Amino acid sequence: MKQTLKTGLVLLLLFVLIFPPLSSNQDVSADKTNSNLSTELNEILSDERLDGAIAGISVRSANSGELIYENYSETRLTPASNMKLFTAGAALETLGPDYRFTTELLTDGEVKNNFLKGDLYLKGKGDPTLLKEDFDELAHSLKGKGVHKIKGDLIGDNSWYEDEALSQDLSWSDEDNYYGAKISALTASPNEDYDAGTVIVEAYPGKHPGDPVDVRLSPSSDVIEVQNRAKTVSADEDAELSITREHGSNTILVEGEVSVDATRKREWIAVWNPAEYALSLMKQSLKDAGIQFKGDMVLRTTPKEATLLVEKKSMPLSELLIPFMKLSNNGHAEIFVKEMGKVKKKEGSWDAGLEVMNDFLEEVGLDTDEMRLRDGSGISHVSLIKPNQLSDYLYRIQTKSWFEAFHYSLPVAGDVDRLEGGTLRYRMRDTAAEQIVHAKTGSLTGVSSLSGYVDNGLVFSIMLNQYVEEDDMKDIEDEIAVALATYAMDK
Repeated sequence: MKQTLKTGLVLLLLFVLIFPPLSSNQDVSADKTNSNLSTELNEILSDERLDGAIAGISVRSANSGELIYENYSETRLTPASNMKLFTAGAALETLGPDYRFTTELLTDGEVKNNFLKGDLYLKGKGDPTLLKEDFDELAHSLKGKGVHKIKGDLIGDNSWYEDEALSQDLSWSDEDNYYGAKISALTASPNEDYDAGTVIVEAYPGKHPGDPVDVRLSPSSDVIEVQNRAKTVSADEDAELSITREHGSNTILVEGEVSVDATRKREWIAVWNPAEYALSLMKQSLKDAGIQFKGDMVLRTTPKEATLLVEKKSMPLSELLIPFMKLSNNGHAEIFVKEMGKVKKKEGSWDAGLEVMNDFLEEVGLDTDEMRLRDGSGISHVSLIKPNQLSDYLYRIQTKSWFEAFHYSLPVAGDVDRLEGGTLRYRMRDTAAEQIVHAKTGSLTGVSSLSGYVDNGLVFSIMLNQYVEEDDMKDIEDEIAVALATYAMDK
């Protein structure tokens, strides 16, 4: 009996040596490569700068979704602007890549003999891309319709969305910063970054020490007041300038000093009332077009019986995703949330829009009971997502018809073109990750994130939370991304 058992064991050993187990889906060299990657990533995460912090990492095969590496991947963490990955996908699914926002000019009166007798309504429907030249275009189109004089008021209508203009977790100290601008259905942007609801404030030194600082607004608006308390100082004096907005008003305060040999200081400041701001630009455009207007500027809802005179459509959503994702535009994210709510639930609110986002994520295959979504931009410190959920999402959406537009909108590591590299244009240059890591960045106090794709077959999510040293976390993210890029190329 013992001899038979011994003979059987020898035969079994020979069989295993000749015919390896069929259950393994990786060869020995692949296992070794994975082991090398794990060793390298573990060494990066042993950095003392992460002491006391949480480093959530999830890496998957882009082809199979199989987990290749994970660290605190089932821990809920604050995603910062990686939340925009959910928002972009939900907007593409709900609204469609070809979706365009509309702005309308309407009247409750009639046009006779180049004379509009009645009120002119400027109705906003969420377009965050309206520039001063777009209001000029509306005015010229109106004149082309035969309107040379208006006897009535110029009325702004921002009722397309609910009145709540700031997301629930936005810090009070962020409200005058461009990334904390109010969300309004009627708004305007100062340039082609499309930071809706903001104005650019530029401060130039005077010709001589003691001269007041030269302050300029772009675009200029008669509803924005500048209180300039800043002065020019000599080149050898310490100069520190602050540009802020007074709470509850459109009064911009410019205080401090500018060195006489300085070039300029420039800030994007969020306005207090975006609809009033947009309306003031429309009024100026009417004047510039030679349309006589002497009425008042008022904010109220357009009557249902009003007649459409002119409309302006935005670029398609697929194009708008470029400044949104590449430059990480918070305002766009929140507008998309409200627009999704308006289109799907007939309610332009955060609650309705976030409900649409939840439905989309569930359809993709995620368990939304395991996460907390509070806004579309990620500015909330209250939102929570597991790294494994985000990497799984990135894997699953690759089959979507709109995925190419989504992927193209992601910042590209080391690409110097601002609208290609975006927030990654200065990162990972001259490394294995340059041009092959496509990922969304994210930053809040104590939070840094980077999630996306590596060419040659990886998806990943990195969420670093609860750290103290703010300036060093991007370096750690970059080290991880370079390791992933090297792994992808070695395979």
